[in-house]
Amino acid sequence: MKTCKEMAKLWGVTERTVTTFCKTGKIIGAVKEGKSWRIPDEAEKPVDGRILSGKYVKKEEKEAKKPLPIGISDYVRAQSEYYYVDKTGMIKEFLDRKPLVSLFTRPRRFGKTLNMDMLRVFFEISDTDTSQYFRDKEIWKCGEEYREHQGKYPVIFLTFKDIKFASWELTFAKIAELVQEEFGRHKELGTSEKLEPYEKDYFRKILAGQANEVELSSSLQKLSKMLHEHYGKAPIIMIDEYDAPIQEGYSKKFYEEIVGFMWNFFSGAFKDNRHLSYGFLTGILRIAQESIFSGLNNPTVNSILDETYDKYFGFTRAEVHKMLRDYGALEKEAELKTWYDGYLFGDTEVYNPWSVLNYVKAAVSSPQAFPQTYWANTSSNDIVKKLVELADGSIRQEMESLIEGGTIEKPVHEEITYDEVYKSEDNLWNFLFFTGYLKKQGERFDGETLYLTLAIPNTEVKLIYRNTILDWFDEKIRQKDLTGIYNALLKKDTQLLEIELSKNLMETISFYDYREDYYHGFLGGLLKMMDGYTIKSNRESGLGRSDLLLLSAPYIGKAIIIELKVADTFAMLDETAAVALEQI
Repeated sequence: MKTCKEMAKLWGVTERTVTTFCKTGKIIGAVKEGKSWRIPDEAEKPVDGRILSGKYVKKEEKEAKKPLPIGISDYVRAQSEYYYVDKTGMIKEFLDRKPLVSLFTRPRRFGKTLNMDMLRVFFEISDTDTSQYFRDKEIWKCGEEYREHQGKYPVIFLTFKDIKFASWELTFAKIAELVQEEFGRHKELGTSEKLEPYEKDYFRKILAGQANEVELSSSLQKLSKMLHEHYGKAPIIMIDEYDAPIQEGYSKKFYEEIVGFMWNFFSGAFKDNRHLSYGFLTGILRIAQESIFSGLNNPTVNSILDETYDKYFGFTRAEVHKMLRDYGALEKEAELKTWYDGYLFGDTEVYNPWSVLNYVKAAVSSPQAFPQTYWANTSSNDIVKKLVELADGSIRQEMESLIEGGTIEKPVHEEITYDEVYKSEDNLWNFLFFTGYLKKQGERFDGETLYLTLAIPNTEVKLIYRNTILDWFDEKIRQKDLTGIYNALLKKDTQLLEIELSKNLMETISFYDYREDYYHGFLGGLLKMMDGYTIKSNRESGLGRSDLLLLSAPYIGKAIIIELKVADTFAMLDETAAVALEQI
């Protein structure tokens, strides 16, 4: 955060002007502390007289806007043909530090692949002048010391984001195909006079798809050596979504095979490789040292807990505000924030970019469009469902608290493995945090361990939790023996019915939502599995509506009318039941 004086110097205006901007609400995120204003570092300079209500749209804003880059991970195309949110400042931040190997961990659909392709285009040697894609971007304004790196390195680039197969054989075949394509991108090596004949033989073997698992495991190291020899410059190696096939390996039962291959594959590329200028990896998790990264030179990890690069994955508040302003949809800002904001990366408030883009597109097409759970359709929520299925009583209570807007406190562990996720309650919560299903709301350090206060980020994610829990609830009902409840109803055995209902209530998740509508849904779910009967809810009958009707075949058998009431105290049970009977 900056002061008005600092912003005045940056924007080339008077300090009084900046103060006026703050007072009139023209600087998004500006907050008053005592008698002074504090302004977000990424805040944009407002234009005098701008109307921010969204009701008035300037002439140039009425002109056709570029389409939003939904699903676009090609940097050149994204910045030229689509509405591009400039993240090239990430290049400067990297060049200021220059770690040998960097790992960026972020949830799915938070812009990792697009950022990696941006880095590739910036650094990679090319036959065309790729500086044209950066001259109007933030990085070009940073000075010659940064521009001199543009287009100067050979680059090896692989993305594993689409490797999602049911067996190790199919997964290995896909990895081999990706390596083959990357070798093909460097076809100049096939005729290079600077390579030895045996190196060219290996190169041609990869291109022909004839390499076995052992030969392929060293392909990155060998390709980096050949590129170094050919260009006289060690390459940059980039691996996007490195842990996608590892997660599949765990869920599809070939975890040991994929981890064993990746250990050798990455070790050759990143450990003690003198043919490496820099290395980049992205993923959801930092897999524990005893598995994948034990073969690496301690990569510099940049997770959602770190301040470094915190504003380059996902959209900041200022970026979202500008997008809504550009598309004439500022009246949607509050709704968008409730649904898709809430993440905290380092010290930066971040919106889910995938959901924001989809929401803005829908809002522009139809101002009456409703927000949706866009992220649920792209990010696997199997882990949440598994959590609920395995949950004991204490985890269930914490889940209920989260859904109701509460928080939990857990120790943070950045290094976990997929095969350990379900073996520890702390690992489960950490997995949910690093995959974007929970956000950091606070932290404390007890001298040995960092503890995070965790909450559900926003409405979108809360609905993912709630819907998953409801699905689990239905599945559990189908698996349970409910004959006791059914027999008690048909025999009018109230004592047995009380016992059976109480037993089922104790075993389910209630969201602390002890209202009539909760019991209505709970009992309806139990009874809908009753053979020979149909359940009807809130149907008009006689002079009113019954909560539930349990009906056998038409005109024969039995019809059971159920009216539900909730008593505030035990003493009111009889009185409340009498009201229900009167309604029936």
